[in-house]
Amino acid sequence: MILYGVDFTSAPTSKKPITVATLDSLAGDRLALVAIELLSDWASFEAFLARRGPWVGAFDFPFGLPRTLVETLGWPRDWRDLMGHYASLDRASIRTLFKAYCDARPVGSKFAHRATDAPAGSSPSMRWVNPPVAWMMHAGVPRLIAAGVCIPGLDDDPRRVDLTRVALEGYPGFIARSITRASYKSDTRARQTAARRDERARMVAALERGAHRLTIRVSFDDEQRARLIDEGSADRLDAVLCAVQAAWAWQRKEEGDTRYGLPAGIDAIEGWIVGVPRI
Repeated sequence: MILYGVDFTSAPTSKKPITVATLDSLAGDRLALVAIELLSDWASFEAFLARRGPWVGAFDFPFGLPRTLVETLGWPRDWRDLMGHYASLDRASIRTLFKAYCDARPVGSKFAHRATDAPAGSSPSMRWVNPPVAWMMHAGVPRLIAAGVCIPGLDDDPRRVDLTRVALEGYPGFIARSITRASYKSDTRARQTAARRDERARMVAALERGAHRLTIRVSFDDEQRARLIDEGSADRLDAVLCAVQAAWAWQRKEEGDTRYGLPAGIDAIEGWIVGVPRI
């Protein structure tokens, strides 16, 4: 089984590519980082999605919208129809609708949240700035659907998807915060400090020991370890964290859980971040 972790961007370029980490099995429960790939355009990402299975990937962007938002806007309740409608709108229209929704809500609860957000500590999937995860979903989910990958709990009918290519929603912050609560990255060079580098070193060491909430151990060679620690934006490190979530999901599948570790009865509009427990 090939295990992928994908640190995503809604506008890939050579300076800010989509970053893919690949893990493979070693002896026991230890995994090895075997590759980091940088995908600088949509054609490269779409070719990646089309790779022959079996593989399991965890992707760092939301796969669904809050049910309360969808119902308020009167959007389709079927996930594929909902994502098709969402993809048909341009970003300016989405922003106008989402801003109007937020403006009508009381201070302190402007955004609608999915059930997975609180236990994961993730941003609401309707957020269009800092981070712009709404745009990431707008760019990413339609490409998953077009590629025909299996999305457990949302789009897993074998009559229309390939069950050997499995896409799950990942979120690197879920693992990262079980290692450190301090900031470990920045896209701004001036903020890529020694203190943040120290936190990345702590995180890499914890991954090697399995000292995090999913307990999976990952081996790195000296060059990989140095690049993970030295990269101030931590795109490579975030991709590895997502790949660890994919590995955890695959372990659950190997144990007989056809949901890949997702909780039973997840909302089929909202989706769920893999590895996150219900609270």
